[in-house]
Amino acid sequence: MLQAIRERAQGVFAWVILILIAVPFALWGIQNYFDTGKEMPVAVVGDREFFQRDVNRAYEQVAQNLADVTQFDEQQLRKQALDRLIRDEVLLQATKELGIVVTDSSVRDFIQSMNYFQTDGKFDKEKYKLILSSQRKSSPEFTEQVRKALEMEQYQRGVTASGFVTDYQLDRFFRLFDQERTIEYVLISAKPSDAPVNDEVIEQYYQTHVSSFQTPERVTVEFLELNLEDLARDVHPTEEELRAFYEEQKDVYTTEERRKVSHILAAVSPQADPEALKAAQEKINRAKQRIQDGEDFAVVARELSDDAMSANNGGDLGLITRSIMEKNFDEAAFALSEGEVSEPVKTSFGFHLIKITELEPGRTKPFADVKEEVKKVYQLQEAENMFYQAGETLAELSYEHPDSIETAAQALDLTIKRTGPFTHDKGDDIATEAAVRQAAFIEEVLSGHNSEPIEIGSDRLIVLRISEHFPAETKPLADVRQQIIEAIRLENARKQAHEQAKKLYQQLKQRQSLEELAAANDLKPEKPAPIKRAKSSGLSWALVQAVFEAAKPQEGQSTPVLVALPNGDQAVVNLVAVKDGGMSKVDAKKREAVKAQLANAEGQALFNSLISQLRSEADVTVIEQKN
Repeated sequence: MLQAIRERAQGVFAWVILILIAVPFALWGIQNYFDTGKEMPVAVVGDREFFQRDVNRAYEQVAQNLADVTQFDEQQLRKQALDRLIRDEVLLQATKELGIVVTDSSVRDFIQSMNYFQTDGKFDKEKYKLILSSQRKSSPEFTEQVRKALEMEQYQRGVTASGFVTDYQLDRFFRLFDQERTIEYVLISAKPSDAPVNDEVIEQYYQTHVSSFQTPERVTVEFLELNLEDLARDVHPTEEELRAFYEEQKDVYTTEERRKVSHILAAVSPQADPEALKAAQEKINRAKQRIQDGEDFAVVARELSDDAMSANNGGDLGLITRSIMEKNFDEAAFALSEGEVSEPVKTSFGFHLIKITELEPGRTKPFADVKEEVKKVYQLQEAENMFYQAGETLAELSYEHPDSIETAAQALDLTIKRTGPFTHDKGDDIATEAAVRQAAFIEEVLSGHNSEPIEIGSDRLIVLRISEHFPAETKPLADVRQQIIEAIRLENARKQAHEQAKKLYQQLKQRQSLEELAAANDLKPEKPAPIKRAKSSGLSWALVQAVFEAAKPQEGQSTPVLVALPNGDQAVVNLVAVKDGGMSKVDAKKREAVKAQLANAEGQALFNSLISQLRSEADVTVIEQKN
């Protein structure tokens, strides 16, 4: 148990880092590719092992997205989380086998484009360093995580982009999508009557539906909570400690020297023949000579540079820091003075002339300016150590004293808190967390033992024990009598409506007129305007769906349809005519948009099939967990 807590303890920025690497492919488990563990795995894919903590993290991500959903199958959700982890690992291994790689520059550009690392729309290296430092991650480690995510996304895009749609398929889509159907119908309402209900019938209904008249099982719990933020507030560093920490982290508060660079490029491939190489050299030398003769650098760049994007701006590449550009370019740029133009510089792109148009010296923020920021980071780092140690103690004492949490509370100076009653599906305070509700109803906990430590996010740890248990009970018949009477009346009304509608439907099938049938049964026939599949017509979705599932009527005939509506009413519909849509009736812009959507859907279907095949061929073992 203690080992599991040690391995699962994470920093306060764990969720931030998770979000940062969540590329559109949504790789749920990518942050775990560098974890190790000694407990028994729950699944193995090739040589990659997944542990319960991996599943917990993936599950928590899904559960957070379902925060507004009052009920969901937690076990099914955990199974789906494990399936997704396995799927992503299968994809990662396939990516490696294919030799798919992402260049350093692409990884760098992606990281710099993340708004989490930006200030005022620009990459903020200080913020980048601070977040990684707080997470205790090195830049190379984080870069490698992002690289793997991008490689996997590249694989996916390569497959999904292969989806295509023919004009025939597109026309068929519009024929069905824009199809119009003309109908007439009557509604038979299921209106409950006020007729008395026999006591014997009430009793029989009660016994048949007894499970529907139970109060839900409930519990109240007392609990201890470790909270990283609370621990951080209790850390009171001295001035000397803060200064020493500042010196250790000084590079986080240091802004590197930046230079605004313009260049002129004579492009040539590294594999170019001698003649092409000579031509590029001559071109860059001509540019150099014109600048030496007094022409403006920007004018020459616009005329001669092969870098079309920067040439339009007079060769301006913007501000750069060291190690951003290729080595030769980088060394030349940082050896120049402001306003100075370099000699021709060779890179893999060709030959460059480089000019420095602006200098921004590097600067380290003084301690006094960042003292409060340093203090917060220091408190969090110290609190993480305390959180880990206190977590071990909480787990140990709650296990050694399973019938009480008072010992752990005294040892850790924690207050024992209590909840109100909550059920399997709903609760307040900490019982809003699905993991807490699940733990409270485990048989061992219901029998009076402390729960195992429950992780809430990455910064809260809870141990609970049952205070009161209220088993599910059947409500007395007297308490639900009126409810049963109303249910019986509604059920009878629906049966009567269905019988009447079924009779009308059979008569309509015999080619009787709907208007005549409506008049004979004191019903009002409705004749709405032609309806479409995707456009609101004011009709029940169930009726529209049934109409578009019905067979197209043969010439000179109609198709009767019987529809049970969600509110219990019945509709008898006569499908009179069907008019197909068509691609010729759609403007070009919409056609192209729909074609792209259909192609994307086709590509996604291909990718899903590929993943299924890869998984079937992979060495995957799922280890059944004992309850």
